Amino acid sequence: MVEKNGTLSKKSRLGEAFSYVLNQWDALCYYSDDGLAEADNNAAERALRAVCLGKKNFMFFGSDHGGERGALLYGLIGTCRLNGI
Repeated sequence: MVEKNGTLSKKSRLGEAFSYVLNQWDALCYYSDDGLAEADNNAAERALRAVCLGKKNFMFFGSDHGGERGALLYGLIGTCRLNGI
């Protein structure tokens, strides 16, 4: 890839693709070597979905201090759920 990348125009779509792959090479090698690395971020997307759905309810914490407490508890509960506690 390195040899071929030298012959491609950096402004061409193929040249950009080659440059991207070469810049991300370490991460791609880690992904291919580690069987636990996931190819998507669906778990993170699902976790954020609850936050987006709860936005209307969060305005009823009453104060900034109440909001901070609510955010702390919400984060703690979410972490417990992810860890099966």
